[in-house]
Amino acid sequence: MCLACEEQDYFFQLRLVDQIARGEMPEGFTAEDLTNMGLPQPGEIEITHAPDGSVIYRQKAPVRRGPDNFVCDSPDE
Repeated sequence: MCLACEEQDYFFQLRLVDQIARGEMPEGFTAEDLTNMGLPQPGEIEITHAPDGSVIYRQKAPVRRGPDNFVCDSPDE
């Protein structure tokens, strides 16, 4: 992959992480898509600010979903 493509991929993932950190599911993606990309789910990441003003993204421990837990992925509409 060329440097320009790597940079584009990096900023794309950074934009997705920013949306996830705000608790939003990126439009057009499913929870499975995010997992396959190695990204956390909404609610699993938090934004904190360092004393120098820089933004820190921290991932919380992922929620464990066992075979007993039913997760409905259909829209609420």
